[in-house]
Amino acid sequence: MSNRSIGLSEALHEYLLAHSADEAEILRELRAETATMVERNMQIAPEQGQFMALLAKLLGARRYLEIGTFTGYSALVMAMALPRDGEVVSLDNNPDFIKIARRYWEKSGFDGRIALHLAPAMETLDRLIGDGEDGSFDIAFIDADKENYAGYYERCLTLLRPNGLIMLDNVLWDGDVLDPENNKSSTVAIRAINEFVRSDKRVEIAMIPVGDGITLVRKI
Repeated sequence: MSNRSIGLSEALHEYLLAHSADEAEILRELRAETATMVERNMQIAPEQGQFMALLAKLLGARRYLEIGTFTGYSALVMAMALPRDGEVVSLDNNPDFIKIARRYWEKSGFDGRIALHLAPAMETLDRLIGDGEDGSFDIAFIDADKENYAGYYERCLTLLRPNGLIMLDNVLWDGDVLDPENNKSSTVAIRAINEFVRSDKRVEIAMIPVGDGITLVRKI
């Protein structure tokens, strides 16, 4: 959640976008359509998409695993960042959102690089592990229901290669992680995964204030 980076004024956000990498027209179109939706804040910020794409290129990533597709912006920006033989494996269970995603993927010509699994993400992750996909992904993005973040994290760690990268989204939760009165299940889950990952000896991490907060997790 968060279609712009936390803590930026409107003017500063516009300056950031004007002085960053150019956003592809197809991505601007998708972002504009998503902005008309009630759920628009589930869209990642364009600066976050650029950051994720650059990380994928720096890693030399060929396989990207995404949990939580929404209208398809993050999947498309990553498909565009991967090499020609790259693959996006995208997990979501909302057919209405996916209809929008597929329309833009097809229009972009990158739909052939995106393998969509329209089913509960935990089931798909378990199936990938059961099919022997352990260690086969270079980079993963977790941006779905917060209550299942811990389960998604463990499965992504299994599916990721050594030195691969997990990106955990919404770790600042619009500042609600600091509110002692906020004990919603989603907020509690975000606090719990933040504490767990910080002490996980299997990884190295950095939490940064891009979008709604993103923690980068390197598998040792």
